[in-house]
Parts: sequence; structure tokens; C-alpha cells
Amino acid sequence: MLRLPYPALALSLAALLHGAPALAQPVPEPGAKPAASAPQPPQVVPGRQGKLLLTSGVSSIDGAAGGGLTPWAVTGGYATDGGIGASAFFTRTVVQDYALNVYGVAVGWGDRLEASLARQEFDTGQSIAPLGFPGLKLRQTIVGLKLRVAGDAVLDSDNFMPQLALGIQYKDLDAGNFKPVLRSLGADTDGTDFYVSATKLFLAQSVLVNTTLRATRANQNGLLGFGSSRQDNYRLQAEMSVALALRKDLVIGIEYRMKPDNLNRVAFGNGLREDDWKDAFIAWTPGKNFSLTLAYVDLGHIVPALTPKRQRGAYMSAQLSY
Repeated sequence: MLRLPYPALALSLAALLHGAPALAQPVPEPGAKPAASAPQPPQVVPGRQGKLLLTSGVSSIDGAAGGGLTPWAVTGGYATDGGIGASAFFTRTVVQDYALNVYGVAVGWGDRLEASLARQEFDTGQSIAPLGFPGLKLRQTIVGLKLRVAGDAVLDSDNFMPQLALGIQYKDLDAGNFKPVLRSLGADTDGTDFYVSATKLFLAQSVLVNTTLRATRANQNGLLGFGSSRQDNYRLQAEMSVALALRKDLVIGIEYRMKPDNLNRVAFGNGLREDDWKDAFIAWTPGKNFSLTLAYVDLGHIVPALTPKRQRGAYMSAQLSY
């Protein structure tokens, strides 16, 4: 989600912020008078570089910079070449039968490499009390790395080249006394996701599009373990985001995240079916150091054998960045 209004101004500013050289000036013929009205090109001040507003995105529920549900090819914080940036966030999602709190940090080096750490706390309430687990809370730690390998979302906005990044996320689930249940389903309590993201900014239209392709074994993002006795292989899942800037500090968008559905028909017939996730969000940032994202989320069915309703509700995330 980027500061997109006033395309010509944004392109000029982006060139300066990324250290692009000043445009070459024509050499006057001998004896010609200099044009007094011709403005001199502004100069880049060494050590004063930085990203445009919101070019680090927000924080996903896995901790990586991007949208709320899926990572983008951008890096966290506002560092550019030779600098270090960072962000910290807290997210709360409440649906019909469950609640999820996530908090974490991300550090970016030179707008090239990002390291992230996130902690998820999933409150099942009374949803699985019939199995003997009232008030169960599942906790997951996610460590991520992301490397930008090609392109620049801002400077390449006038051509077809997207910004590309490769990412990896290691997830470790603390299931407590629910771990034997996951084991009986053939699910592991740790796993690793691999993904590639492509982020394309259409500056003139104030639109950003991101596509992520993820290789994963995670059930409900890892909160119900990884793999199953029926399906234990990696599966490729697509994730998409579209964002539109209404003004320089306000962005709306939608996201869609496909899920592998490994637990379906392992037990309870299709009572462990996993649906795709989706949301519609609005993000507001009064300045580079703070952003607030609100969203309507639809997580589909989560253990429909016990909670048959679709899990719809609200998402809120606050982020500090520098």
C-alpha cells in the first residue's frame, strides 16, 4: 500500500529517494545567454534517502511485510540502500467462535533483506469443549526471511517489471495437551512454508497488485499442525491482493488466500474441511511511523464438525515503522 496520488510528483520523488542521478542538462552554444527562468534540478542529499509513504506495506498475520493475510515483495520498515528499517505490530481478529492475537517485529536491511518474528495466540473458546478441551489456546511462533531478488515497485512502475521476492517461514506450534489429537490425525507441530511474491504498482491508476505463490503443508496456517495421514506433501497455493489509494494516506483493498485442506476426510467425514481466506480492508497512515488497518474477514469453516458457522468477523492491526 503506497502513497500513490500525483503520479508525476511521486515518480520524481521516488527517483530522488532512490538516489537516481539528476537529468542531464543541455550544453549552451558559445555566446548564448543562459535561460534565467530554467529551474535547476534538485540535488540528492547524501544520507537523506528513504522510502515513500506506505512502501513497506503493513504487517501480515505471519509477520512479513505486505497485506494483512499475505506477504508482498516489499520489505519491512523504511530503509533504502545502506540503511536499516524496522516495524512492530499488533493484530487482533475476532470471528464467531474464535479469536486470534498476533504481535511481532520485522527488520529490513537496505531494502533488500527482511527478517521477521511473529507470535500467534489462537483462542478456541468453547468451540472444541465437546472433545474435552474447553478454553484451549494454541500458540505459534513464526520466523521469516524475505529477499528481494529483482525489480523496484516504484521505479519500475512505468514498465511491466514487478518487484520480486523469495521468502521462507518456519512455524513452530505449541499445542499443549491438544498435541496428541494432532498426532492422531497425522499432523506435525512444526513446518516450513516457501513462497515467491510479485508486487506491481500501477502508479498512474493508484493501484497495487500482488500475487504470492506459496508451497505449504500448513493446516489453518499451522494452527492445526502440518500435513495429515491423508495428505502430507507440499501443495502450491495462490494468494492475491489488490489495493487502491483514495488519497495519499488512505488505501482500500481486498485479499484472497487459498488453503491446502489437508485434514479433509481424515476424521469426521468433511468435518475438518478447510476453506480459503478472504478480506476487504482499509488502511490509514497519518505519517511514516504509524498505520492502522481495519478489515472485514471471512475465514470460511474452521473445524465445521464442531463449529458449523462460517467464521466471519473483524480484523484490526496497528503498526509502528521507521
